[in-house]
Amino acid sequence: MLLKNTFAKTPPMGWNSYDYYDTTVNEAEIRTNAEYMAKHLKPHGYDYVVVDIQWSDPDAGTDRKNYQYINFSHFTIDEYSRQLPAENRFPTSKNGAGFRPLADYIHSLGLKFGIHIMRGIPRYAAHMHLKIKGSDVTADKVANPYSVSKWNPDMYGVDYQKSGAQEYYNSIFELYAEWGVDFVKVDDICNTNFYIDNPYSAEKEIEMIHKAILNSGRDMVLSLSPGPAVIEKAWHLEKYANMWRITDDFWDNWDLLKNMFERCEVWQNHVSTGCYPDCDMIPFGWLGKGFGDERYTNFTLDEQITLMTLWCIFRSPLMLGAELTKLDAQTLELLTNDEVLHLVINSNGAIQIERDNNHAIWLSKDNNDNSSYLAMFNLSNESQNLSISLKELEINSKVSVSDLWNHKDLNSADTVILANIPAHGAILYKLSNIL
Repeated sequence: MLLKNTFAKTPPMGWNSYDYYDTTVNEAEIRTNAEYMAKHLKPHGYDYVVVDIQWSDPDAGTDRKNYQYINFSHFTIDEYSRQLPAENRFPTSKNGAGFRPLADYIHSLGLKFGIHIMRGIPRYAAHMHLKIKGSDVTADKVANPYSVSKWNPDMYGVDYQKSGAQEYYNSIFELYAEWGVDFVKVDDICNTNFYIDNPYSAEKEIEMIHKAILNSGRDMVLSLSPGPAVIEKAWHLEKYANMWRITDDFWDNWDLLKNMFERCEVWQNHVSTGCYPDCDMIPFGWLGKGFGDERYTNFTLDEQITLMTLWCIFRSPLMLGAELTKLDAQTLELLTNDEVLHLVINSNGAIQIERDNNHAIWLSKDNNDNSSYLAMFNLSNESQNLSISLKELEINSKVSVSDLWNHKDLNSADTVILANIPAHGAILYKLSNIL
């Protein structure tokens, strides 16, 4: 049974702590954001709450001016080489409870609970020759000291050829199942960017993690980071994961957003049930507190509309990064437009049918009727008129036109769709056949 066929039937939608809190998030902040999500975002399909990197380090973020990840930090770990939540940051994890109490609270809100991990086994566990549950070997015997992260000092890769390697991964996902984890973001695995000549060097660890999730007996979305994912390995990603990043960390920068049209073009034929090329988190609202640089997003409103239109027609997972309690009314309205979000759950076959340096056009189909969705993007620095004929869209009848961002019915069209679009902006139309 393949992982993708058991759950994650639509792209995951939710919130991840990284863009605002970096390595510093604590339990109170997770609960507060979860409560906001349950009240304001869950009715629109957002339901995952994900604790991102360094949740096991009691000192994370305390020397942020010098280190994002503290070198040689002794984070919280059990006798079996498994990371545990830092009790000073996650107080309900005391007495061996782990993330179970927090997960239970998230579930009580009708939401789902996720965590971030780095691939591999803690270096500290290898150096101290700690045990591996279910195995007679110790951590140093499965650790590969020649497989490390370019940007994080915490872990050694796991050598799949060694006895105890699968048992190690089985043991950590057994623990996550006990905690009630629904989503695991595994980092330094989709693209092991330290190894330029072999960016998919963690291929066997992906397979071990996939097997460990199946062995755990609990459904967990498997999300792989960072990107860019290796297109030649699309078949492998589709077989063993639910989400994989098609970009490195994405931030609120127009050049990065413009580049996503090329990345989505490369991956457009690999979106299917349970398999979602991931455009990365949505950096709207207030960001960067944990980085020591709290700021409002650099994206203009038109750029935010462009991002949401592309992410939704492409059917990327939608993971918010802002401090949710600080969302302003305009941003909340943008993120909860149900007519636009409908595409994430109820559309298919999205293709890019035109793209150059100044514009892009995408088309997809509704799952429930014969209607189509047309997205036109102005990638230039000045407003411009964009048009496309119904013939080019392979539509052979007159259509009614609905503007999904503005909730307006426009004039019907029988030959051409025309729109004036602001710089860096987009339109999203629903086209319904008129018999």
